[in-house]
Amino acid sequence: MYLNSRNSQDLDLDPDLDDDGFSISSSSCSQGHRSSFNLRTQQGGSICLLCFSNLLSDRLSPTIHVSYALSQLSRALSQPLFLHSLLTFHPHFLTSPLVNALSSFDDEPIGSHLIQLILSLSSADHPSLHGDFLSRVSDRLSTGSLAWSCRQLHMLHCLGVLLDCQKDDPYAHIKDTHSLISNLVAGLQLPCEDIRGEILFVLYKLSILQTTTAEGDGIDALISFCPKLLYLLGDALTKTQNDDVRLNCVALLTVLARRHLFTEACAYDTSSMNFSAGGNSLETENGSKRSSLCALFAEAIKGPLLSSNSQVQINTLDLLFHYLSSVATSGEHIQVLVEENIADYVFEILRLSEYKDPTVKTCLQVLDLLSTAEEVFKLRLIVGFSTLIPVLQYIAEVPFHAVQFETLKLIFKCVSECPGTVSSSQLEELVLVLTRMLKKHSDGEMGVLPETFIMACSVFVALIRSPSGQGVLDLSKPIEEATKHATVTCLYVPERNTEQILHLLYLLKEAYAYSQEGNSSNSNKLKLRSCILDICKTHLLPWLLTDVNEMEEETVLGLLETFHSILLLHANANASEFADTMMSLCWFSFSYGCLGLFPAHKMKYRIYLVLSSLVDVLLGDDSGHTIRDAALHLPSDPIDLLYLLGQRSTKSSELASCQSAVLLILYTSSLYDERLADEKLVLTSLEQYVLVNRSDVLDGTTDDLTVIRLVNLYSLFRGLGRMSCPVPYSREAQGILFQLINEGGWDLLSARIHSVSLKWLFQQENLLKSLCLEILKFCRRYSSEETDAMIYGAHNQTVDVQILAELVSSGDNCGARLFLCLLAQLFEEERPEHDIISVLNLLTTIVRACPAASDQLCLHGLGTAIRTLCYSSRTFSLAIFMSVLVLVFNILGSAHSETISADQCWVAVTMKVTEYCSPIETGGILTSESLFVLGILSLILHHSTNNKALEEASKFILFNTSMVSLVDTVVRAASSKGPALLDYDEETSGGETLASVLLLNYFALRSLHATLARVVDWQNFLVATNPTESLAFISIRCHDLCRLLHFGSLVVKIVASYSLLELFARISDQINSKHEELICSTGYLMSIRSTLEGLVSYNDMRVATNCALCLSMIMEWEEQAKEKVPFKKSGWCRFIVEEMTVSLATPCLTSQSFINSQRPAVLVAIALLKLREIPEWMRSIFSDSCISGVLKNLGASNLSREMVVLFRELLKSDFLNSDHIATINQVLQACRKRLSVNDGQDGLPLEPGKARAATYGTEEVCGYLIELMSSEMCLDTGSWGFHLGNNKLVEEIELFFRTLIVDDNRSRLLNVDNSEGLHNFT
Repeated sequence: MYLNSRNSQDLDLDPDLDDDGFSISSSSCSQGHRSSFNLRTQQGGSICLLCFSNLLSDRLSPTIHVSYALSQLSRALSQPLFLHSLLTFHPHFLTSPLVNALSSFDDEPIGSHLIQLILSLSSADHPSLHGDFLSRVSDRLSTGSLAWSCRQLHMLHCLGVLLDCQKDDPYAHIKDTHSLISNLVAGLQLPCEDIRGEILFVLYKLSILQTTTAEGDGIDALISFCPKLLYLLGDALTKTQNDDVRLNCVALLTVLARRHLFTEACAYDTSSMNFSAGGNSLETENGSKRSSLCALFAEAIKGPLLSSNSQVQINTLDLLFHYLSSVATSGEHIQVLVEENIADYVFEILRLSEYKDPTVKTCLQVLDLLSTAEEVFKLRLIVGFSTLIPVLQYIAEVPFHAVQFETLKLIFKCVSECPGTVSSSQLEELVLVLTRMLKKHSDGEMGVLPETFIMACSVFVALIRSPSGQGVLDLSKPIEEATKHATVTCLYVPERNTEQILHLLYLLKEAYAYSQEGNSSNSNKLKLRSCILDICKTHLLPWLLTDVNEMEEETVLGLLETFHSILLLHANANASEFADTMMSLCWFSFSYGCLGLFPAHKMKYRIYLVLSSLVDVLLGDDSGHTIRDAALHLPSDPIDLLYLLGQRSTKSSELASCQSAVLLILYTSSLYDERLADEKLVLTSLEQYVLVNRSDVLDGTTDDLTVIRLVNLYSLFRGLGRMSCPVPYSREAQGILFQLINEGGWDLLSARIHSVSLKWLFQQENLLKSLCLEILKFCRRYSSEETDAMIYGAHNQTVDVQILAELVSSGDNCGARLFLCLLAQLFEEERPEHDIISVLNLLTTIVRACPAASDQLCLHGLGTAIRTLCYSSRTFSLAIFMSVLVLVFNILGSAHSETISADQCWVAVTMKVTEYCSPIETGGILTSESLFVLGILSLILHHSTNNKALEEASKFILFNTSMVSLVDTVVRAASSKGPALLDYDEETSGGETLASVLLLNYFALRSLHATLARVVDWQNFLVATNPTESLAFISIRCHDLCRLLHFGSLVVKIVASYSLLELFARISDQINSKHEELICSTGYLMSIRSTLEGLVSYNDMRVATNCALCLSMIMEWEEQAKEKVPFKKSGWCRFIVEEMTVSLATPCLTSQSFINSQRPAVLVAIALLKLREIPEWMRSIFSDSCISGVLKNLGASNLSREMVVLFRELLKSDFLNSDHIATINQVLQACRKRLSVNDGQDGLPLEPGKARAATYGTEEVCGYLIELMSSEMCLDTGSWGFHLGNNKLVEEIELFFRTLIVDDNRSRLLNVDNSEGLHNFT
């Protein structure tokens, strides 16, 4: 080769180009070679290719010359013209010299330079140059065995570089692939790591290029060397400490694992696979060979797994994953890996990975595969379990993380298969993480694959059932939250996943069972239980009922199983509520609809099991066992059920069991108004059952519960037939049932029965005797087990007092008659007193539960029954007497007056009970029985005010000398106590007596006005010739009432104030109607007025209002009196009005309640404004500024009727200016508009028959009478009415506007008159 000797300054000269643009020298080289081999360079020199080839081919050439020549060629190849000329005229000329030189020189720089030149030429744009180099290099390596030398290293590296180019199909240029691979595999045994690394890389490239080439068969060749190759690779990986070698080896093993060569290698004959004299012997059975190879593999990957190079670790984990995937069918290989502690290595890598991908992903994939070695892996999983918790925390925050499922699967395996492994803190942490994960999924913040959701539910269940979850740790709240989110995730998605739903149901079942365990009364567990039941009622039940036609059978079965599990744990009210919800959705009808859609035996059995458990919850006492016992034999069609009833069951116990189950199904469904078949068809089937099984029914062969259900069903469908249209029935069957009821002694009222059934039974005259006995049983049971449920029921068709009360009050049956017949029968037969007391008490409770029942009892002769008992020759105990008094009091407090007046027996009853009322001490203290009698007498007097009912009984009471004496005695004793009377409140016997007497006096005043109004001179209550002389009727004089009002306790003040108001109203009526003069003295009136003025500001509104009204009437009297008493000098009245105006004008104190509290003072101000001579100080109090301040605090929401009347009186008295009138006009308009929207009645009197009946207690009696007194008090004194309401307020507003119009007209007329007078004057 000729090298130009020009200096470097000539390097920039342009070369001479031939006509075609090629860089070919026109002259030959110094050696005389042809000029075509002499290629010019860009610097002006030239390179003779033949000289260059000779230089490289001579092994004795100085390395410096070779190195220089290589560098010059390398520079020339970078020149496009030189490279173009070379590729055009001599493309393959240098391939052989370069390859030969590569195998001839040991010099490292020369070898690297040669490889670089070969790579440059291979990368050039020539179709066959790369293949030529590849063919020559591979031939060199195929023909001779490899040895440890730099030349071999260079050749291997060059082959690897050429294969890495991936320019064309490499297998098309490798002539002898088998020999090449054979030499490469043999070369793995060389001690040089560099050579092994290059060999590994070449084998790796050959293996991966096979899949991308059309003609390569590298995989087949590798298979034939596979056992030996695998062992050599394992040995190489075990011995090397070089991470680069490790990477190449791991990469090759990964490819082999992906090709499943680890498993295929063991299928070959191993007799010729010995690869070293002292190495591992393969001349053993297959099992040991596999174990040996697996053990070698396990040992080999330990080093890379511990490498500080993260890429080595990740690639090794990837190898392990593919290896495990390839041998997954053989548990033996995986077991060996676990026994070699590979799982521990992986857990440690996971722990040190800071929980970052891709390490986390690969580790968990590997651990998932290792977990298939069940037993040996458990111990490693227990040790590494704590590592999985932070991993779960990390991946739970990443949407659709690749190993969420694998992580949850490992946790599930540990929790479920290794009880006790999870500590309480770990369990709580896991529950919170899973709950948060489900929440994010349901909220749409993070996606979760279906299998991940399923595994999350499984883990949750395992945690709930874990021993750590059953201890002190309370997981109720997170479980509750998780169930809610899981429900939303499964149900409220476009496409529901069946497997997800089934696992949701599994979670709900276990969560509900958890809420029942341990301290099931724990508040959190109660909330959890309610939550799950709410999910079932709100989400699952409606979904099942609406979409059952579109569901898969497996989903329906899962839902039914969930409901069944809840019903099985029915020892709480929530389960009963859930059962009621199911029945409210017509569950029986739905169940038979399901059997029509899914006729499989499994579905039918599950349906009947659910029905049996449902009946257990609804009826109790394991009632559903009848359905469970016959579930396998019951048909799926309700019509077929009715057909079974028509069969004779004497000789077939199986048929009898089915018939009992059918009756139970019909009975339970009918309680909730479900109709499984046509009513006529059911009635016909029941009658046929009675007729064909007559002997069994009558002789007691049929069990009692079945008979009771039969009677209830028959009476129900007979009653339904009566309600709609007449239905034909069998008189013979009815006669058999009546005979059965009358002779059997059944406790019919103890079982649940439909209200229609009960009413039909109560309408049958033929059953009166039996029903009396049934009622007596109920009375005894009620007397011994009185509960709220027995009184008011639970709306579950159980016979209770409320149902009996409704029957008695309806009047379309024999209910009232039955009770009175029973009572008369007990009197006549002189039954034990406790039976009589139980019946009387039940009647009292019936009246309390349904006051309208009292009218029916009175119409059917209750008064006669009471009179018979009172005048009976039989001596009764005090308990019976008190029961009678309580019943009478409740009857009188509930019945309408016209109903009671139709019974003339009440006079005799009144006379008898009056005998029991007398003071037991000289101080006038009455017994509790006497106080009850006074309450009864007060109610009799109250009825006399309504259409003069019980008039004769009232007159007897009014003029009864003993009662008059009693009232005088008690009042005289109380009045004599003075200030000490304050201690006699309702909690003392003296206070109770005084309050009862005052109440009797109040109702006596009203009765006198209603029955003897023209006979009584009401002014006699003010004065008397002899103050100690009593009137001929029950009465208390005004001064005595004032004394009691002043000194008495709160109750005494209330009743005394009402009595005084009633008395003043009667006196005012008499004075106004007869135009009489007031006959009492001024001092007397002033003393009364002083008492009343002091109580206008009393803290009880009733007392204060009554006193204010009384004070208003006294002002009216004093204006009519001859001797005037100027109120303008009354300091108390001025003080009351001033306090009222200051309070009303104070900002922020004018709520509705506060306005109402000023009512008494407002009444006093109204009365003063109505005087003909208004006190002068009234104008100073109601100044313009004061009225403006009051108006500022008033609005439509807090305006009262008294305030409207006050403004009207101020208008009449010219206290208001134009601004005041305008403001008042706006407020009244707004108030009228508000009342038109909210049109209602307030404070209406208590209607007869609506009174709250009293129990056995004098405090309740007194309280009820005070309530009755307050509710009926409706007086009219002049233009003022005491009773208030929205209608009264509207009337006062209209009256104000009319007054305003009249006042405006009057002002307009005055203005006209003045103008006319001025004109005339002019």
